[in-house]
Amino acid sequence: MDQVLEVNEQDFDCVVQPGVTRTKLNEVLRESGLFFSVDPGADASVCGMIATGASGTTSVRYGTIKNNTKNLEVVLSDGSILYTRGKGRRPWKSSAGYNLTDLFIGQEGTLGIITSACVHLHPRPQAFSAAVCGFKSIKSAIDAVVNIRQMAIPIARIEFLDEEQIKACNLYNEGKSEYLAERHEECPTLFLEFHGASESEVEQQAITAEEICTANNGRKFKWSVDSQVINRLWSARHHAYYATIGTKKGSKGFSTDVCVPISRLADVIVNTKKDLDEHEIYGTIVGHVGEGNFHVLLAVDEHNSDEMKQTWEFSDRLVK
Repeated sequence: MDQVLEVNEQDFDCVVQPGVTRTKLNEVLRESGLFFSVDPGADASVCGMIATGASGTTSVRYGTIKNNTKNLEVVLSDGSILYTRGKGRRPWKSSAGYNLTDLFIGQEGTLGIITSACVHLHPRPQAFSAAVCGFKSIKSAIDAVVNIRQMAIPIARIEFLDEEQIKACNLYNEGKSEYLAERHEECPTLFLEFHGASESEVEQQAITAEEICTANNGRKFKWSVDSQVINRLWSARHHAYYATIGTKKGSKGFSTDVCVPISRLADVIVNTKKDLDEHEIYGTIVGHVGEGNFHVLLAVDEHNSDEMKQTWEFSDRLVK
């Protein structure tokens, strides 16, 4: 069940089966001038994102999977088929009846199995720019995020990596061509991306963000509109998960997932790092900080019961 069943360019939506991944969908859409925006980092399936209520790196501008789902076909436990907005319907909105679509977003298969989904598409930006900036402290980085949001810069992505994550990424990229990856200063770092209708528009967004970052004790602010340079700048964020598990041979990845008001984000990240240090747990932090969401990535031995007990206890403390 891995087919794109419909692409409705004039209605900015498409219908996909559960085996369609984000990458495959965007390949199908390549010539349409549209794209599917939700990007959790990994090449997840679209219906998998719906079942888990995914957010992702672009949610600060384009919304989460919840904002981009229009209708679902679901098989219930008795085998009956439910269409959450009606069979074949693709409405932009509805104020009639229960919002069954939202009910099935994030239910992780407990209420039914999603067998197709109609999702919203966006016009593909004509221009991109991206930037990376290191900071003296976590608080300075988060303050810059808040100021960028307050200035209403239409930022597409704004990601945070702590110094441990940057160290892991630098180690992971060692020996790779400078054209594939870039070595970053090992400090709290923001990765930013801007979308717009012209190169001058995204340049101005980057310049304004640079002024804000500099005012918040940002270190060297590097930005570009060149696609190859952008890929190099973003290599650390793209490889974060693999870089972390690469620090421990034979390990598996364990990821926490919490979200707080942005005004409390710096405090909770600082306290989380204290918890890791006090319990001698190695973990890296990466976050979709434009919405107050962050993950602690841990490299764990799933066969070590003591280690897994410690890992789950840490995760429970973090959630509380």
